[in-house]
Amino acid sequence: MTAPPPAVIKTRPSGSNWLPREDLATLTPEILSQRTTALTPLLAAHAREAERLRHPVDPVWQAIRQTGVFYHFVPKVYGGLQFDAEPFIDIMLPLAKGCASTGWVTSFCVEHNWMLTLFPKEAQDETFGGAFPYIIAPGVTTPPGTLNPVKGGYQLSGHWKWGTGIMHADWVLAAAAVADGASPPDVRFCLVPVCAVTVFDTWHVDGMTGTGSNDIVADCVFVPEHRTLSIAAMRGGGAPGAKLHDHPIYRMPMLPFLALTAAIPAVGNARATVDRFKEQLNSRTIFGGVETQAGRPSAQMRLALADVKADAAELLLRQAAENIMETAREGAAGDVSRRIALRAHIAYAMDTAREAIRIVCEAGGAGAHRLDNPLQRALRDANVMASHVVYDLDAATELHGRALVGLPPNSPLL
Repeated sequence: MTAPPPAVIKTRPSGSNWLPREDLATLTPEILSQRTTALTPLLAAHAREAERLRHPVDPVWQAIRQTGVFYHFVPKVYGGLQFDAEPFIDIMLPLAKGCASTGWVTSFCVEHNWMLTLFPKEAQDETFGGAFPYIIAPGVTTPPGTLNPVKGGYQLSGHWKWGTGIMHADWVLAAAAVADGASPPDVRFCLVPVCAVTVFDTWHVDGMTGTGSNDIVADCVFVPEHRTLSIAAMRGGGAPGAKLHDHPIYRMPMLPFLALTAAIPAVGNARATVDRFKEQLNSRTIFGGVETQAGRPSAQMRLALADVKADAAELLLRQAAENIMETAREGAAGDVSRRIALRAHIAYAMDTAREAIRIVCEAGGAGAHRLDNPLQRALRDANVMASHVVYDLDAATELHGRALVGLPPNSPLL
């Protein structure tokens, strides 16, 4: 029996309640971190509802917008904050502690504004300098669409999966290959308004359910030349925006920064899970005993090991952020071996964060699997996050090992 086709769904663009420039002028990384930390309980209270709805909860999303986080990487010339990569971790972690799905969507959408800063000036003038002080946009790559050259630009067609951010989007960043017979093909990111695409209700998954990462389809959508950007130029730090804006963040290597962005929610998820397990130990009594689980050495050892692993994952992530910024300041984003090493370190951080959660959940007892217990959701979310292609630990370590012995890379994901 053939399954019915997925339904077309409407997105819910965020609106236009941007922060006034005088408010933005007062913001610092510390203030943003304080604001997102204050939202942790709100996200935690709505995490199960986000899973039921299969997208971030609207009032929660609006509260996140009011913190100012989406201005983080927007250039100062357009009224943005132009903050570094290191404080990005401090600002995003509290959101992921409350809800891994909502933290994941937020981190990606903040990072996708950084991607827009690499586009030609005309594209940035139309968005940052026009009606959108920042954009909410998914960045979809799989499978790549097709760009057919026409006068003044291209006709874009494609069907992309994993559209994280689409449910509150006003724009879409979609990857497509130019159909001109070139080898290798010229693959570009294209910036298109969300009203030009169709969204299909396909996000039926066992983890990260609250992200709303549905499929996106474009059918012969016109894209002006200036709204396209070579992914090869982005990857190596040679994009137009890298020359346009005089700040090292616009010369960061693309894939390591993407990997860092998506690993932050995993670490926040691990941190929150360890905290929840610690609370549970003081209230749970094992069948046949009278003392709480907190008095058992085996539980103490698991708590300690999970805590150490969560610490290690966060330290790896912070070191990666420092190395990404150092690479940018040195203008070394084109150094393939450095990009490969960064990807391997971040993939290992993701794996370590997931291991911390697994250790906790194995000791959580049958009650940990109740749908109203956040522990089971944390493990499901961790498994789905770790399945992102950039966190394939075997592939990442193979690439790194090849580089260490002087062999060329055997994957474009670097």
